Amino acid sequence: MHTRTMLDPRAMQDLITVLLIDDDLVSREVTATMLTLSGYTVHTVQSGAAAIEFLVAGEVTPDLILMDAQMPGMSGTDLIAELRARSHARIIAISGSNPPAEVINAADAFLLKPLDVEELNKHFAGQFTQSAFPASAAIASDEPVVSLEILAQLRKLMPEPAVREIFQAIVFDLDRRTEVLEVAIAKGDVVEVRRIGHAIKGGCAMAGALQAARLGALIETFPLDYAGNQSDNSSRLLSDLRAAARALERMLEPQLPA
Repeated sequence: MHTRTMLDPRAMQDLITVLLIDDDLVSREVTATMLTLSGYTVHTVQSGAAAIEFLVAGEVTPDLILMDAQMPGMSGTDLIAELRARSHARIIAISGSNPPAEVINAADAFLLKPLDVEELNKHFAGQFTQSAFPASAAIASDEPVVSLEILAQLRKLMPEPAVREIFQAIVFDLDRRTEVLEVAIAKGDVVEVRRIGHAIKGGCAMAGALQAARLGALIETFPLDYAGNQSDNSSRLLSDLRAAARALERMLEPQLPA
């Protein structure tokens, strides 16, 4: 399996992760390269069975699945059924010739090879647009600030002062990113907002900062059609993010005293 990241950081497509399933090496590599150059994040597998393993592993959640409609082994409607059981991604069948009607009907769409990326863009334009900024679920009083399991693992790997420094850095980073996030929301800069959310989610999840990681995940779903009219929800989410940073700061003294 190969993983590629987008080359154009300004492209809206970089918000979309694609799982490409194709048993033909040349076709797979060419299609993946075209998608990558267009700004998508692309993961590739060479069979239906490998695609199922990929989804079961759960390390990446694709937004879109492109599958060769005619592969040896598991393919066609059986593969589509297995994919739908494990993913909410939109499924587009691709083929060099017209596949059976049942395959086209089972998929969300069908496109001929060689894949025309512009046609792909037009085909699912708006499919990932959300109508409203995600409502911020206020931080509950009993919601854990940090994963004690991850905290214990960090303590095994390094001295306590070093662990404390990690969380102090996270608090500092959260405060900095919240300020930048507020500006990006005011400008309606959707790409920047979602990048910040993704960074918060990833960094905080690795350190076990649970509240902040959850809020980062919410921010990452910022609507693509945001028009600046969702100030209540966005303000509440910013407030919750600041509260998560302060909760993490308060956690330091009892858990990791200086």
